[in-house]
Amino acid sequence: MGFYYICIGTGGVKLPLALLKINTCNRKPVKFNQMENLDYGVIGNCISAALVSKKGWIDWCCLPEFNSASVFARILDVNIGGTFGFECADDYQISQRYYPGTNILLTTYEQGDNIFEVIDFMPRYYYEDGGYYAPPDIIRYLVHKSGKPEFKVVYDPKLNYARDETKTIIEEDYIKSFSLKGRYESIYLYSDLDKKSIVERNKIVLEKNAFFLLSYNQKIRHQDINRIYLKYERTKVYWLNWTEKTIHLKKYDEVVNRSALLLKLLTFQKTGAVLAAVTTSLPETIGEVRNWDYRFCWIRDAAMTINIFNRIAHVIEAKSFLRFIIEVTPAKDERIQIMYGIRGEKELTEQILDHLAGYEGSSPVRIGNAAYTQKQHDIYGVLMDVIYQDVKYYQVSTENAEELWTVVRSIVRSVEKNWKNPDKGIWEIRSEGRHFTFSKLLCWVAVDRAIKMARILRMENYVKDWHRLKIEICEDIHENAWNPGLNSFTQYYGSDEMDASNLLMETYGFLEANDPRFIGTVEATQRELMEDGLMYRYRNQDDFGVPSSSFTICNFWLITSLCRIGRKEEAEKMFTRILSYGNHLGLFSEDITFYTHRLLGNFPQAYSHLALIESALSLATGTTSETKVVKALEKS
Repeated sequence: MGFYYICIGTGGVKLPLALLKINTCNRKPVKFNQMENLDYGVIGNCISAALVSKKGWIDWCCLPEFNSASVFARILDVNIGGTFGFECADDYQISQRYYPGTNILLTTYEQGDNIFEVIDFMPRYYYEDGGYYAPPDIIRYLVHKSGKPEFKVVYDPKLNYARDETKTIIEEDYIKSFSLKGRYESIYLYSDLDKKSIVERNKIVLEKNAFFLLSYNQKIRHQDINRIYLKYERTKVYWLNWTEKTIHLKKYDEVVNRSALLLKLLTFQKTGAVLAAVTTSLPETIGEVRNWDYRFCWIRDAAMTINIFNRIAHVIEAKSFLRFIIEVTPAKDERIQIMYGIRGEKELTEQILDHLAGYEGSSPVRIGNAAYTQKQHDIYGVLMDVIYQDVKYYQVSTENAEELWTVVRSIVRSVEKNWKNPDKGIWEIRSEGRHFTFSKLLCWVAVDRAIKMARILRMENYVKDWHRLKIEICEDIHENAWNPGLNSFTQYYGSDEMDASNLLMETYGFLEANDPRFIGTVEATQRELMEDGLMYRYRNQDDFGVPSSSFTICNFWLITSLCRIGRKEEAEKMFTRILSYGNHLGLFSEDITFYTHRLLGNFPQAYSHLALIESALSLATGTTSETKVVKALEKS
């Protein structure tokens, strides 16, 4: 496919600035109103990301990478977290949208004839040698539209999760902020606006285009408005080219493309890992303690991520993620973790940042995630499904096939050893283990995919024994997880509780869509777990009480299941309604509150958008580019 090319003029103006230093570390923190919803856009470049509020304030950003310490964390503490925004008169009308087909965010400020626009993005584009330019930078490109708009810049970085005192000084070419004690960190702000006015929050009248460039690194080359504009155009071209590759549906095309762009943004370029979300500790329910760090890569999400990237014709991303999964997977007897750091880190020790108040006072604020030590049997099936997709979709070398085959046999041995034991389940229950139905189902998936790979790789001598194991697990699930009184499979053996994860029985091939037991499970799950048109993941008490919000992904699982059992009209109505609960940019978090339909939980959530795409693909009657997937796979 061809690329878009641009040419712009050269020149630009250097504004001489005498060396000026101002100590701003003793300023009192600015007080803010609490946030009412997760009305944020996300910008990023596959290295890091930032959340930009509906009014154009950057309230969350970690640099230089997704899982680094925060530079701005107002979302976790409105008083001391740190932010970067524009303070305008109350009569300014503010609107926000994405530039179509990109992850570039446009925020427009209007006061009569006084209009300006802030274009927020993190640079990402190709080098001529085929590499990527994706620095740990945020660019805020201010476009003067008309009149003489006025604002004050609130630039208040708080490095290292606001744990230490941050000092800001003005140098000739930039504004530098750095930590005074503790672990040393620093960031640099470049701008063609008056630097003293920025730091002291004096009124600025915008009469022409201007820029801010915030970087983790000191810049070697001079930064001016023309160079910023060039980065903007190149980044726009990159995203437009990426989006052009995505399949286009006759229906739901816009929401699928926005979700696809988000998934790409959450992909860590250096390893291919996909983050669960860009945030930590955004609560599932206000005032409760279900606050977790999601800036890691869950193996459980891998199969669905790879499957979706393949289905929407983004083979490169699927193959990169596959490489990451295979590289972190132990070859033989080492324990398989449920999650890893985005660079493959195995130790994700959980800490509490008790100096931060938490989102709307919902403490604790956590970094790291203790769930990495849990035993969850579903990981075997998830991982095996990933490897199966690798063998099925891509041509593998003899050496690679042998390496994968070693992993396959190791996983089957682990299933044989562990499948009869209780575990913590898909929802990562932290108390005692149980015989969760979904965990048994994924053990079945592991053996089923192993058998299919044995046949592909012509290792038929393993099939007979593995087939017996597969039948044993299948019979065990039917005997112990089926509740005839509810006409449904339940959450764990001998239980009367429902669990939305059982809706995936058809997706994983355990049951056919027309199987009465699957239809019964769908109907019972909807009946028992739906409230106010939204789905619980389960309703029984766990370590932290009874869940009180809807898990976003479960709504899409139900929509897909309803479609597949023939209730497509009902599924379409539910899909349209759930889409209306996304924020003003169509983004979803982990949870939705009942009745108020407010977004909560970590944001934006990859798993939610993966399931959204799956539902859209199930509901869509056709595509305008159905051959793209096949062609992309052939080229790979």
